[in-house]
Formats: sequence, structure tokens, C-alpha cells
Amino acid sequence: MQALSALLYLALAFEQLTIQDPSGAPVPNAACRVEGTAVEVRSNASGVCDIAATTGKVRVTRPGFRPVTVDVKTGQPAKITLELDPMRYSADVIGSTPLPGAEITANDVPAPVQTANAADIERSGALDLSDLMNRRLNGVYFNEIQNNPYQPDVNYRGYTASPLLGTPQGLSVYMDGVRLNEPFGDIVSWDLIPRAAISEVALMPGSNPIFGLNTLGGALSIQTKDGFTAPRSSITGYFGKFGRKAGEFEHGGSHINTGYHWYATGNLFGEDGWRDASPSTVRQIFGKFGRQMQNTSWSLSLAHANNALIGNGLQEKTFLERDYASIHTKPDATNHKAQFLNFQLRHNFTSRFTASGNAYYRRIRTSTLNGDINEDSLDQSVYQPNAAERAALAAAGYTGFPTSGENASNTPFPFWRCLAQVLLRDEPAEKCNGLLNRTGNIQHNSGVSGQATWFSSRNQLTIGAAYDHSRSSFTQLAQLGYLTPDRGVVGVPAFGDGVTGGDVDGEPFDTRVDLNGRLRTSSVYASNLFRAAPGLNITLAGRFNTTNILNRDRILPLGGPGSLNGDHTFTRFNPSVGLTYTAAELVNVYFSYSEGSRSPTSIELGCADPEQPCKLPNAMAADPPLNQVVTRTLEGGVRGGTSASLLNWNAGWFRAANRDDILFVAAPQTGYGYFRNFGQTLRQGAQFDARLRFRRLLAGFGYTFLDAQFRSEETVNGESNSSADDELIEIEPGARMPLTPRHIGKFYADILVTNRLTLDLGFQAASSSIARGNENNEHRPDGVFYLGDGRAAGYGVASLGARFKILNSIEWFGQINNLFDKQYVTAAQLGPFGFNPTTQAFVARPFPQQDGEFPIRNSTFYAPGMPRMLWTGLKIRF
Repeated sequence: MQALSALLYLALAFEQLTIQDPSGAPVPNAACRVEGTAVEVRSNASGVCDIAATTGKVRVTRPGFRPVTVDVKTGQPAKITLELDPMRYSADVIGSTPLPGAEITANDVPAPVQTANAADIERSGALDLSDLMNRRLNGVYFNEIQNNPYQPDVNYRGYTASPLLGTPQGLSVYMDGVRLNEPFGDIVSWDLIPRAAISEVALMPGSNPIFGLNTLGGALSIQTKDGFTAPRSSITGYFGKFGRKAGEFEHGGSHINTGYHWYATGNLFGEDGWRDASPSTVRQIFGKFGRQMQNTSWSLSLAHANNALIGNGLQEKTFLERDYASIHTKPDATNHKAQFLNFQLRHNFTSRFTASGNAYYRRIRTSTLNGDINEDSLDQSVYQPNAAERAALAAAGYTGFPTSGENASNTPFPFWRCLAQVLLRDEPAEKCNGLLNRTGNIQHNSGVSGQATWFSSRNQLTIGAAYDHSRSSFTQLAQLGYLTPDRGVVGVPAFGDGVTGGDVDGEPFDTRVDLNGRLRTSSVYASNLFRAAPGLNITLAGRFNTTNILNRDRILPLGGPGSLNGDHTFTRFNPSVGLTYTAAELVNVYFSYSEGSRSPTSIELGCADPEQPCKLPNAMAADPPLNQVVTRTLEGGVRGGTSASLLNWNAGWFRAANRDDILFVAAPQTGYGYFRNFGQTLRQGAQFDARLRFRRLLAGFGYTFLDAQFRSEETVNGESNSSADDELIEIEPGARMPLTPRHIGKFYADILVTNRLTLDLGFQAASSSIARGNENNEHRPDGVFYLGDGRAAGYGVASLGARFKILNSIEWFGQINNLFDKQYVTAAQLGPFGFNPTTQAFVARPFPQQDGEFPIRNSTFYAPGMPRMLWTGLKIRF
């Protein structure tokens, strides 16, 4: 019967709905959906929707306009005028797959999807996409480890999308169907996503398998603007505190008769930074050209970024208390150059069968330079040169070096023993107190994907496939140096090359990495939405992934101990099932079970051998296989409202259990470790959010309770933890996971005071969290050997923004972040502390010898939040 109904439906005549804006101009790309069915078509360049003949209601939606529902009668053409909606805050229809063509209503998704559009970004005063998520999306919070506005760790429900290599990643990010997680370490570079080009974003919670690898805690889907969604031009300029200044342009347009459309935007941003020695520059440009015809549309997107970011990272507690803008060491620079090319194609064969696909290419060149303290020098005698060292210095032409009596009390920043040891090539890696760590990475990433979707009155089936290929070339090398009074590092001609750096504890100092990596992922997926009964929908989905990672070591190309050579293949099928039930017109119940996975990255596979452990989590050695991380998520709740409702709300719970999480584990050799699979971790909780639109007010509130804990026993490196036994700590089931607050809350309100003046109020809050290094939750400071309590305190930060239309085409705006100038921190980490807390001078061997060892001082390091920041500017539209 269902097949017969489908044939009869296709045989019917078609009705034409003409969609226009208040001026009478046609509105292309509007979504026309027959209510009670999965049938949806898009208006063409003339604003016409061809709907199969029916008698009933059709809902028409388009970003920037108020949704409208009309009664359609067979044989009677309809003309629909959409009204502009400047206060719209959510989407009726969202994409349920990375590629377009499988759009469904938000209430058909068995999870609490959150959406935002370009107007939300502009009203909120957000600097970029990550800032918007932090301000507006429930359950999202920041760890500002790098302390650069374009380099935050974005967390959602305890899962992370971070720009830092070695950070366990758990969120996938897509832009126009292209996965933005970089292949080498699954990291997300937020500075490469052009803010002005964003049309809509959707945050899909849970381990949704349709979004592929790394979708453990959620997926972020971004759609960019085109000439239809952004048909005007504008230029924007602003300046503010800490030397912030930026300019931005935007231009879009279309040709109605031919269907051609175009869009371009560019951004130039610069600031001195609020912390010492922390300037940054961001240069972005994005363009799109395409055509929309009766049944076919295509577009070609290009993007380029050239960014220089300084992120000076965590600061020790006593230094931070003395000078909130201070830095620990410098420099800490990241340079990005990236190109992006994406071709998209969509064709509607009938109103019930559509296909879409894309082909893309990305090239990303990243280089970093980090000045750090050399922890191997902290228990050494680094002050007075001995006789052999003095002779070497004299022979090399040095003068002025001390012949006796140099010590910690009279030499706050020693360097003579470092220089002498470089000449002797004996132990400069132990006598030089500074390091300059350099990395370089060139990634080429390309792929193709395609999908087809069939609609019927009770069913929506999507089948798709994707192939991604990447090549990476990663290099790493440490240069020895010495610290200066401003805590910068001056390099010396000694490197971690196994020769010029000498020895550390009798072993050659060798930090070199020269790795070629190749990654190939093939996948097929399917999703089916079935309307089982009036108001009851069942969704079944699954994705099969095959990933091959090939590593080739250019230092030890023939393999053997210490070589990075490896060939690893990971396969898995991830399923999901969900249901939604509309119990009343505006009340919807949902439940889902889903599985997601991620493969180990090259950086984790390169440091996974207990017999060849790494000194640092981002160092590398031989690579036996690791297991995939698998997440199983249960989700349920109840919600109400649509985008046209005065009130939208959601109350739900979630439980995400990880098996084979990847953790950096201590090795038998003191101070070393390796990546290995960790039994089980759990992230569970509840969330509530509500959005209210009433006359001139648009307000939102969100609260998330998050319980993130270890569920297995493990031994890890805890050398800076007061409870450590031989520098190891024991994790017991139930211990809280680091950097995950239990309580996350946010509030915002957009107030249209007059037709010309709009105010935006915002507030974000998070409770305290455990520091990294305190995974057992048992660190207790003693004020001598251990400073700081091993956690980051909770905080609450308010913001205020305003926009005023001087003329219809000229708008003034201003923004104040951290309105009450609160000092707060967003993350904490335990670590060795190589400075005197009082004098701020470098100090080695700060305590007398004990049991043949020289103990060192450890402390808690914090990621400070930005103080009060304000900027103002003008936007001119034409």
C-alpha cells in the first residue's frame, strides 16, 4: 500500500507557491514543507516552490524572515509574502546530515539541537564562532589554555574541540559538509573559520554516527552565506582596549533571471593583547559563487587565512596574584596559513527525491615557537662554572664570567654554565634553564562525499558515502637556551638532536620528530525517519567507517626501536535509534541511543609504547596499536515550542559512557609516559534551557549539570601532585575528571528599546573544576613544596552591548565584556615551578638535598580570563 501511495503521489499535478519579500521581490531558497509529511522543496530563483498537488498546510521558512503556514487548495495558486524577522532565534528546519538535502524539523530530532544564525552573532557581540557558542549555547564552556581569543578549548558536556595537539578531541565540526577537524590530531583551528560568512550553525548533541569520526559528545554543523541569504554590502570598522582594531567587508548579490549568486567577505583583525607580549593578527577572506536553477544548484567556495597568534598560556598562582597580566615564559607563537576550496552540487530529481554532494581540498601550514623553562635543570647546579667550563669559556673568547661565588642568591638568571656546557657538549640539556620548542606541520586534506534522500508522506530515507584522504608532514625540534629577566628565552647553538644537546641522566638529549603521515577514511551511512503513527516518529541511523593511518619516520626510516613507522587500520559500525512523540501541539518527548567512535591520531600512535616512553605528551616514540575510543550515549527529555512560539524550552538528561578513552599514562621510568587506552569514563547530567520572545524582548536561559568522572582504576604521572608516591598517582573510580565544572549556566537578553536602539545583556557562569595533574582529586598544598589547591574556582562574567541606527544604512555599536572587571580563571594545571615566589627570580635546587635528591617546588598554574574589554565601531550598509 505504501508503494502504491508513493506512485499515486508522483502522478499528481504540481501546485506553484510564489514566495516574495515585503517589497515584492522573489525569495529564492525558501523551504516549503507539507505539514505532516517529510516532503520539502526549495523555491527557485523566481521564488517559486513546486509542491505536489495537495490540500492542507504548507510551512514556509527562510532565514531572516518569520515562518508562515498557509492553507493550500488544489488548483488554486498561492502567493506568500514573508515578513522580516529581526528577532528570530531558532530554526524550524535543520540539516540532519553534514550535506544538505536531508533537512527535518527540529522536533523530529531525538536530541535537543541548538541553533543560531548570523543575526545572533551580530547581536551577541561575539568575536568568532567559538565566542558565540560560549555566550549563547547551553552546556558549552571555555578552557582558555592558550589565552588567546582565537584559540580557546571549546567544551560541550565534557568533550573538547581544541586547537592544541595532544588534547583528546571529542567534537566534530563541519562547514558546508566539509569536516574541519584537522587530520593529524583531530584539532579544530577556530581562527580559520570566518565569522562573517556564517549563516547558521546547529549544535547536535550526543554521539550521532551520521557525522562520522570524532563525534563523541556532539557535532557542530555550519552553513555559510550566499548571495541569496546575504544580498547586501557592508563595511565595518572598530577599535578598542589593548590595541584592538579590525575592519571587515561583506558583499553579496544575485541575478534573478539567471539564478547566479555571489558572496564575499574579508576580515582583518589585530590587537596588542591584554597580557604582556601577546599581540595577534588575523587575516581571513571567504568567497562563494554559484547558481540556483529550477531543480539544480551548485556553488564553489574559496577561503584563505594568514594568522599570527600569540597565546602565552597558563601562569603560576603567585605571579598571577602579583600581576594579573603577567606571563610565565615567552614566546608562545602559532602561525597559520590555510587555503580551502569546496564545490557543492544539489539536484532535485522530483519533489520526493534529491541528491547532493561535494568535493573539497584544504591545505594548512602551521608553525609554532614556544619558549619554556627546562624542567631538567631545576634539580641541577646551574650557577658557578667549574674549572673546565671556565677554560672552555676563555678559549672561546668569553670574558666577565664569574670565577667563584655565583649562586641563586646573587644570580637571579644564570647562563654561564649553559654557555660552557654548549662548548663542551657535555650536559647543556641539564645546565641550560630554557627551551625553544619549534614545530612545523603541513597538511593536505581532500575528499568527496555524496548522498541521496527519498521522501514520502511517512518516510524520509537518506543514504550516503564519503572518502577523505590526507597527507601530513610534521617536524619537531627543541633548542636549548637560557632565561632572561623578562622570562624570555635566548637560544644557544645546542639542540635536541642527540649530539649538540649532550646528555640527560646519561641518555642523549634527542627531541627530534620528522614524520610523514597518511590518513584515509572511507565511510557509508544511512538514516531513516519513519512516521509510525500520528505524532510518533522513529529514526534509525548507522555509519560504517574504515580508517587507515600510515606513519613513516624520516629519521629512522628502516624501523626498529624508536621508529615512528606504523600501519594501522580501524573499522567500526556505529548505530543509533531515536524516537520523538508530539503529545500535544507544542509538547514533544524525545529519546535516543547512539554510538560514536574516534581512531587514535598519529600523535597518539607515535607515543604508545611502554618500552619507548615519551618525556612529553606531544613527543613521539614507537607506536604499537591503540584501540578506538567508543562512546555510547543515552539521551531523553521533553521540550516545547517552535521558532514561531513565544516560548521555547527543553528539559532533558544525558549519559555518555566512553570505553578505551586515550590517556597519557606514567611509565616505570620517572618522568616519562605514553598514551594508552583507559578503561572507562563517564559524562552524565541534566540540562534545561528556555528562550522567550515577547514583543521587543528576546531572552534565553540555560543550565547544565555535568558529572564527568573516571570509572576505572589507573596509575598516571603525578609528579606535581602532593599525594604522589614515587611521582605516580592512583585514580580510583568516581574521581572527577579535570577541567569539567559541575554547573554551567548562561543568560542573555536582546532588548529592542526603540526601533533604532538595541541592547544586549549576557552572563556566563561555571562552577569550580579540578586541575590537570590532580586526576585523583587528592592534591593538598603545603605552602612550601606544593602551592595552590589544585582546582580552578568558579566564576560568573557579565557583558553589555548596544547597537544604534544613526541612519538606516549606518549603525553604531559598542561592546563591554567582563562588565564588572572580575578576575577569574577558566582552567588550572599542576606543574613544576622554577621561580622564587617572592623575588620572581629563576631558582634551581630551591631546597636542601633529601635522600640523595634535590626536591623542587610545584605549584598550580591558571588560565586567567580577560579583564574588562570594550570596543566600539561603525557598520555601513549599502
